Amino acid sequence: MGIPPLLHGIESYEQWTEKLSEIRRTWLEYIGELPARVPVRVQVKSQSKQSSHSRLHVEYDTVYGDRITAYILIPDENVSNRPRKAGYPAVIALHSTNEQGKDFIALSTGGKNRMYAVELVERGYVVLVPDSLTAGERIYPGRAAFVSEPFYEQYPEWSTVAKNLTDHIQGIDVLCSLDYVNPLAIGAIGHSFGGYNAYFLAGMDDRIKAVVSSCGFSPFTGDPHPEHWGYRPYPYTHIPKVSADLQQDRIPFEFHEIVALCAPTPFLSYAGQDDHIFPHWKSVGEGMLELSRLYRWLGKEDRFQSYLGTGGHDFPEEIRMLAYRFLDQWLKKEGE
Repeated sequence: MGIPPLLHGIESYEQWTEKLSEIRRTWLEYIGELPARVPVRVQVKSQSKQSSHSRLHVEYDTVYGDRITAYILIPDENVSNRPRKAGYPAVIALHSTNEQGKDFIALSTGGKNRMYAVELVERGYVVLVPDSLTAGERIYPGRAAFVSEPFYEQYPEWSTVAKNLTDHIQGIDVLCSLDYVNPLAIGAIGHSFGGYNAYFLAGMDDRIKAVVSSCGFSPFTGDPHPEHWGYRPYPYTHIPKVSADLQQDRIPFEFHEIVALCAPTPFLSYAGQDDHIFPHWKSVGEGMLELSRLYRWLGKEDRFQSYLGTGGHDFPEEIRMLAYRFLDQWLKKEGE
């Protein structure tokens, strides 16, 4: 059948907003509601000076008494060519499926082609780099990384998708609380696990003004293993409720519809044709084509960029440079 057209039967903006409301309602029905946020409370655990920036190791509150561990990377004034008090553009950088969590993208010892948090602070951004639940300092005691079973024992009616989304929204609250951050110039970036979490966040938080997703778009359509989105006894379950639908060969939503929740926020996507994790690149391309049509219909085609390369599940340097220039275009004022 292929990817369902986003604009089928849509002739007016009012009809589109009605469809968007229905997509949002269905999405929240499957992932679970987003609880009311808690007040910002940040504890700085340590601070270290790097060659181009300062790194704060912090913890901050999230819902239900949980705490999020993160780094805040702050550029040196001589790197950004602007005083701190002027308000830096900022990015929340979300890590991929790696047990190191934030360290994998925020330290100079991080992963090859994965140190986008370091590269962004070197371009003059304040970068918040949180550990997602089950990674870094948030691995459940006695469990391996990305084992989500203890979460579902505690919250059987919720999902890790909604949990991470809630935590990342709290992270935007933290960025907005910093007097050296411009709250009107905040973006989100991620690869793989971090890539889809970036656009999940942008779809639910309009404070995100630009999104980059590398190898993070994986529609059900054409996926040889769509069940990876549903319940898995080990290691990680994203959306338990979708399993019953998939077992009956039904899809209650498609992921280009979830990206559409953030339109017309500037959005850049990259995918590789030789991606062994998300191998269904033709469906990925179809989904991106539908989104490009949507942005064009909204009169914002300049805000959408999609790249399909021949590589694997990676975030290669040439794509990262395109992504950073894209963020610069939408988050940095002209002439800065």
